[in-house]
Amino acid sequence: MKHSRYLALGAAAALAVGLVACAPTAPEPGESSGTAGPSDETLSIGTTTDVVNFNPVLGNSRTDSWITNLMYPHLLSISDDGTKEAHVATDWGYVDDTTGFYEIRDDLTWSDGEPLTAEDVAWTLNAVKRDQAPGTFFGQLGNLDTATAVSDTRVELTLTQPDSSIVDEIGFWGVVVPQHVFEPQGSIAEFANDGSDGGWVGMGPFILSDFQVGQHYTLDRVEDYPLVDGGVPGPAEVVYRVYPDVNTEILALQSGEIDVIANALPPAQVEQLRSTDGLQVIEAAGLGYAHLVYNMDKPDLANALVRQALAHAVDYEAIRTVVLQGQAVSTGSSALMPVLAKYYDDSVTEYAFDPEESRSLMEEAGYVAGSDGTFPVSFRLIYSLQDSVTSQWAQMVKDSAAEAGITIELQGTERNTYLSMTSEGDYDIYAGNFAIMDDPVTNFALSYLPGGAINYTHVDDPELNALIEEGMVTFDEDEKIEIMREANKIVHEQVYDNIMYTQNLFFAASDEWAGFISKPSELLSIVNPLSLASAHPVE
Repeated sequence: MKHSRYLALGAAAALAVGLVACAPTAPEPGESSGTAGPSDETLSIGTTTDVVNFNPVLGNSRTDSWITNLMYPHLLSISDDGTKEAHVATDWGYVDDTTGFYEIRDDLTWSDGEPLTAEDVAWTLNAVKRDQAPGTFFGQLGNLDTATAVSDTRVELTLTQPDSSIVDEIGFWGVVVPQHVFEPQGSIAEFANDGSDGGWVGMGPFILSDFQVGQHYTLDRVEDYPLVDGGVPGPAEVVYRVYPDVNTEILALQSGEIDVIANALPPAQVEQLRSTDGLQVIEAAGLGYAHLVYNMDKPDLANALVRQALAHAVDYEAIRTVVLQGQAVSTGSSALMPVLAKYYDDSVTEYAFDPEESRSLMEEAGYVAGSDGTFPVSFRLIYSLQDSVTSQWAQMVKDSAAEAGITIELQGTERNTYLSMTSEGDYDIYAGNFAIMDDPVTNFALSYLPGGAINYTHVDDPELNALIEEGMVTFDEDEKIEIMREANKIVHEQVYDNIMYTQNLFFAASDEWAGFISKPSELLSIVNPLSLASAHPVE
């Protein structure tokens, strides 16, 4: 078993934002009186971060993805339950256990007029693999040997070993870039693609034309975009404007300075904006979760009884009610969430908030409380100060643990510091979340195999490893489901991951625009390429 495919996926943490469980309720197409089709209007969108990387195979931040997704296509899209949908690829699957394939559309061209072909797809895959371009895309390629264009519209993947998830995962996470533009630049991992060599060439509904760091990113409409109804995107241009925080974005939306907020709304703001004249609030489905992870490299936390005690010292329902305003649901403390309906196992239930049970488990683990009822051990919990929701519930975790005699010290830091501490294992408890955890086998490999990029527990459980590895090479869906359910029971019983909730995400926009198409997570939401290309002003 090769674990190398997971080592480059630290980017998954950078993409982690808000999470959702329920199906989206996008605005009905007939609700507004607007007419779909091209207009002369500019659609302005608020973001709180600048672009770090214009090279789409490297970009890790949300704004990186929001901008580059409008210029560079993915082979597959995604539905609300995590299943993959056609995009550039019209058909995909396996010829045999070690050969995958994609059939792609034959009517797509790059913005300079060159056709997009299977050669572009194969070259992109091979170049990212060859140059080890750090990011989520490269992390999916561990079991890829080579990609070959066997015709203008068909790419075949030769795998080093059976991998029942790789075709879907490459199709969704990977992008396609123009070979004739990127190949002359040398290493795909070192090409800045910042427009300094004459501008950008892409195949999306919009192309970046101008930007000023800290201010704006302007993208012009592409006049021929077959993936949207009518073939021409609605807005004449899309402008991302940079604001210091979501509250400033909300003020800009209310004043008409912007038309959309790309970031998910804070839960406390949802109802207020829903009832604000001139605005619409749109819900997006999600495929991720918020969680607490206990670092097993720390001697106290290597004891399963201590992890179980900590799991029973969290008031999950209070967190979902008070902090999330009821806009989140329980997963049953399960890494196989209800939204992944085929895999979900309702026999796995949420850890009960029970301070007395927590005390009993600590005592069983050999700890003796002092005269004040507090055990002689404390745990340092890290979280990002930029994550307002986690910042709130971290305090609630500290308070409820104190009821069980367990001391938790909070350490909130600036996001980049928090991510650095996470990668270095500098924590006892990690509090965070992930945006899209779409494939159970890949997600478990990332989270629980040795070397997995988001294995924040630092777990190495032979029985669990064997089940995950078996799931990777199992192509029969029913068999795979049973294997992953068994793996999930181990994660739950041993508290290798304490899944708190999945959060319903909501996004605000001016009601002077219609046609948005909601996709799962904050990463896609209503700012995905199809949605922005379909948006049109209301007349």
